[in-house]
Amino acid sequence: MTNREQALQQLSEELLQVNEVLTPEEALTWVEVLWEDFEATLARAGEKYQGEAVAFHFVEQQIKQHGAMLHRFNTTNEKFKHLMTGRNVE
Repeated sequence: MTNREQALQQLSEELLQVNEVLTPEEALTWVEVLWEDFEATLARAGEKYQGEAVAFHFVEQQIKQHGAMLHRFNTTNEKFKHLMTGRNVE
């Protein structure tokens, strides 16, 4: 297991601690999407990549701020739509 895989697993476990609605697979997917979206946003903005520690910290902050409600996230964005399939967003 690589450091990134370990970090993603740790973050998904943190997410599961604050959100009892998500399955372990959904929690891991959310963490991966948040991580990748953060890195892509930096790249599009032309920012220098500051390493996985910065991405880890960002995702951890998102979990602390929004993790309990991620199962209620509703969007038409295709990138996130698979996370809402079959999910009651009320």
